[in-house]
Amino acid sequence: MENDDERIALFLDYENLAIGARDGLGVAPFDLGPVADALAERGRVVARRAYADWSAFDEDRRLLARQQVELIEIPQRLGVARKNAADIKLAVDAIELAYERGFITTFAIGTGDSDFTPLVHKLREMDKRVIGIGVESSTSRLLPPACDEFLFYDRLPGVEPRPAPRRSRSRIVVVEPDPVPAPEPEPAEAAEDTEDEEREDVGKLVASTLAGLQRHTDGPVLASRLKRAILRKDPTFDEADWGFRGFGELLRHLQEERVVELGEGAAQGDPSVTFPEPGPDDDAFGLLVEVVRALGRPQLSGLKNQLRKRRPDFSEKRYGFNGFLTFVRAARARGLVEMERDEDLGDYVLSVRR
Repeated sequence: MENDDERIALFLDYENLAIGARDGLGVAPFDLGPVADALAERGRVVARRAYADWSAFDEDRRLLARQQVELIEIPQRLGVARKNAADIKLAVDAIELAYERGFITTFAIGTGDSDFTPLVHKLREMDKRVIGIGVESSTSRLLPPACDEFLFYDRLPGVEPRPAPRRSRSRIVVVEPDPVPAPEPEPAEAAEDTEDEEREDVGKLVASTLAGLQRHTDGPVLASRLKRAILRKDPTFDEADWGFRGFGELLRHLQEERVVELGEGAAQGDPSVTFPEPGPDDDAFGLLVEVVRALGRPQLSGLKNQLRKRRPDFSEKRYGFNGFLTFVRAARARGLVEMERDEDLGDYVLSVRR
């Protein structure tokens, strides 16, 4: 089978990204996960390099090593400013790789510094696609227009800005709490709940990856390409972990759950995958979102009665779902609602993304 995936080289001006995320978003250390997921939807990352004086980013260094990033050390000599040392090294390495590795089709440059604009122009002259990545508050206005695509880190799924804590002028008195006895081992039911929640996550993973592929590719998305994109996000992915004998069986299950829709593909056993066409169930999902938003963070139990207060004839079976939980899971997989287990309540709690 011909592999037409983009082959991406990722270069990170790490100090620029890390300081921008810390000062602008309150995120520290810098989390590369959302960037890796976004690039996995666009192609196969074949090289990952980050440039910095790593003595100032000790914790970050360990996290990046786990993400299989090659760390390029740019030491700062005492009493000597070497502001552009990392920038120059990054630019030289990128051009060298573009010449030596002709199979690389795309360069992802992580920075907000306009000094990299000439590098972007040169790579595009060499018929390379360039994706820029930067924190919105610390990105120069000159850089995004120079790129083929620019990803603001703030807007990537999984990035949650943290508000800066307010400093209180009053003196804080710390009261030592009484010793708390060690908790008793949780019953086996807790493990079952965790497994059930992980099973739900596979629908969300497939739906979010499919949505990303549809945004960035033309034509139908084949099952084989969808699975390759999922494996780039999570190389440990295996449908057998959710009780399915193959990826096709998993997709057929999600089709029954109304999460995806399968069609005829270019080859037998490799169907096209898309989302179900808009239909009557869109009104039902809209009703669910409306009720959840009005109630704030309602529990799953009793939620169906709340929907019936607004629409007395509501029934999930009318829309092809075999149960209310299946209906809510389909809404969750489509990104309409969030659902998480609250152990104190012993129930799921729903919310709507703001």
